[in-house]
Amino acid sequence: MAQTQEINIPVADPNDPYANPAAMPSSADRSPRSFDVDAFEVPDRKQDDWRYTPVERVEEFFNAFTPSNETQIAVTMIDGTALTEGVTYSEGKPGDADTGIVSKPCDRVSAVEWNSASRAGILRIDGEISQPILVKIHGAGTDLDAFHLVIIAADRAHADVVVEHDGDARIAEGVEIFTGRDSHVSTTFIQEWNKGSKHVGNQRIHLGEGASLRHSVVTLGGDVVRIRMDQDFGGDQGDLNMLGIYFVDPGEHIEHRTMIVHNHPECKSRVVYKGALDGKGAHSTWVGNALIAPTAPGTDSYELNRNLVLTPGAIADSEPNLEIENGNIIGAGHASSVGRFDDEELFYLQSRGIPETEARKLVVRGFFGELVEEIGIPAISEHLMNVIDKRLARGENDAIAQVLEEK
Repeated sequence: MAQTQEINIPVADPNDPYANPAAMPSSADRSPRSFDVDAFEVPDRKQDDWRYTPVERVEEFFNAFTPSNETQIAVTMIDGTALTEGVTYSEGKPGDADTGIVSKPCDRVSAVEWNSASRAGILRIDGEISQPILVKIHGAGTDLDAFHLVIIAADRAHADVVVEHDGDARIAEGVEIFTGRDSHVSTTFIQEWNKGSKHVGNQRIHLGEGASLRHSVVTLGGDVVRIRMDQDFGGDQGDLNMLGIYFVDPGEHIEHRTMIVHNHPECKSRVVYKGALDGKGAHSTWVGNALIAPTAPGTDSYELNRNLVLTPGAIADSEPNLEIENGNIIGAGHASSVGRFDDEELFYLQSRGIPETEARKLVVRGFFGELVEEIGIPAISEHLMNVIDKRLARGENDAIAQVLEEK
């Protein structure tokens, strides 16, 4: 009689969850993290992290380069006045103290940015800051450039930070956000690049124990914009709210990737991204990843992506991913959709005497309006809605011009 061999299944130790790694390790285990460029393969479409990206349009960011340092950086309060008490800004270089404090680069372009940049801006926040802080990043040319920004919020700090990008640029950007215990911070990153600009970015985020962070990304321009965000918690009771808005014109590629790692108990995360695409060749990508580790009982996590396709010929890729390694959670879920205008909404508005073009604007404003308000900074809310209106008007003018050319 053949001897029966007993099968032993490893049991995770909650104090050391990776002592017995699973046969199929999580994405956090699989992904290399290093400041060394050569730790990562050169990106191509066969790699999962790059399969949606037009790699041929960003290949200049795959190897270390000498930065032009043409990009202009200005840091003030949002009304243009000097920094108030409790806020300081200084510049050094990557590798100095207070840089490289949040994890390590997680892909090749992130490592290239770290090794190429010769400037690192460090923004420190302490206490309750009454008005938003503005970091203005202006592209002054299309020679390759790199810049590293670190935002450090002390324990119990309360502040809003707005980072605006505009102008002409080809830039690799690294951002580190470190929030202290019981802090309440919001960060808003706005990309309004001119046509032809390229922006490849990586943001690494560490949320302190009992802290809350509202992290918003608004991308409204650029030939290619690819921003990857990697986050983890530094203790229990963290609360993360990630919001995203994007509007994609013909021929543009706009890509956002979020990675949320629940590694401490009783933390909450919400990810809500919405995008509109207008014109042939407009391409958006949203990839949302959430990992709930064995060390994170009581997790409450949800991610949502909605895409509104305004005209034929646009492509929206939407991929939510959820990895659950802990059964003791409050909830975890995701949803995504890609759709066109709701004909009933348009009919309702037109039946009340509103022209079709204006009806379309109202639908899009409603689509984005809730998120714009949730960003919670009145000084920029009206500006964002005005920019969205202008983008819609520009799309209408391009469509009329195309019809006239065809005639």
